[in-house]
Amino acid sequence: MVSLRQIEYLVTVVEEGSFTRAAAQLHVTQPALSHQIQALERSVGATLLERASRGAHLTPAGRAFLPHARAVLLDAARALSAARQSVGLAGGELRLATTYSISLGLLPAALRLWSRRHPDVDVRLHEHRHADELTRAMAEGQADLAIGPRPSDWTGPIHTLGIENFVIVVSRDDPLAVRRATEVRLGELRERRWVHYAPDNGLADVLNAACAKASFQPGIAVRTEQTASAPVLAAAGLGPAMVPANIVPDGYEGYALQPSPAVHRELTAYTRTVPDALGKAFLVILQESTRERLSRSAS
Repeated sequence: MVSLRQIEYLVTVVEEGSFTRAAAQLHVTQPALSHQIQALERSVGATLLERASRGAHLTPAGRAFLPHARAVLLDAARALSAARQSVGLAGGELRLATTYSISLGLLPAALRLWSRRHPDVDVRLHEHRHADELTRAMAEGQADLAIGPRPSDWTGPIHTLGIENFVIVVSRDDPLAVRRATEVRLGELRERRWVHYAPDNGLADVLNAACAKASFQPGIAVRTEQTASAPVLAAAGLGPAMVPANIVPDGYEGYALQPSPAVHRELTAYTRTVPDALGKAFLVILQESTRERLSRSAS
């Protein structure tokens, strides 16, 4: 018979990408982990994972099994949370999923408020490179609540958080900074080499789309996988970068100015079904903190 532990072990191997890392995460020996996965596969009647020297990969049967496995774990966590709340114990676990840029710019303030008001609730945060990757993970049951750009073809509840504005950041000795410009037409930057993002980072799509509207493709000085690196590299003089205004820190060593035409996107929080009590409570805090943060970064 399939056990909750076996399902948890399988999902952890998938998320960690290897039996070794999964065993460390679960605090079990690797032979014990392998034994439980094999027992699960015998119960299912199919091989779920392909073992390889560089990790583990889902088989077609495993890919079919995974979203249901994640949903089972999520339901179990909710059941535990409900039981604890009914007897006044600790509040369980809140699972969130988002993109790297949002976890860098918008989420810290919301999580700080949450930890102050609900210190007994654990938070598990899943971060994704691209909004499409985030939506797929959410559909597969990875989290209670996703925070990201408005998803297309989403059938569950969607809550608008606000409009996220983007800025162009350059070094302090850039001609734009020297003349104290507050705005720059994107077409003026067609000959520049940019601090760009890796193709699988969703912000690469934002920059490419904005430049396409100005009838050019951005030249590339360097590509970075890390959203947080883009403003740092721009401040160092490698080229202009386009970043969400809310990730530019106070005391930034570079110089920020508004692109013309403006570049922005709608941010939302979304769920598969009506959120439970924990999800609703976090959504209230998220809307409160995000509204303030987006308003401040737009001014």
